[in-house]
Amino acid sequence: MLKHAGPGPKVTVLLHWLPGAVAVEVADDGRGASADSDGLGQGLLGMRERAAMFGGTVAAGPRPGGGFRVRAQLPTPGDDDAGERLEA
Repeated sequence: MLKHAGPGPKVTVLLHWLPGAVAVEVADDGRGASADSDGLGQGLLGMRERAAMFGGTVAAGPRPGGGFRVRAQLPTPGDDDAGERLEA
């Protein structure tokens, strides 16, 4: 948000615990999709690739009325495979 939203944006961060997953949503009222990129980060594609490595998803885009929203959802391990993931 600091990089793309512009000066003084209002930012909301929501964390949702869902059955079998956790979701985080970050939204701002800044410049939205019109923000410039410096090309130094991994961007939305990098976020999507990293989430996909763990079976998750990332959705992002402009908000109605201005600003931008990014939502990531990652599965949480079940009781049966929690031990396997911790040992790996």
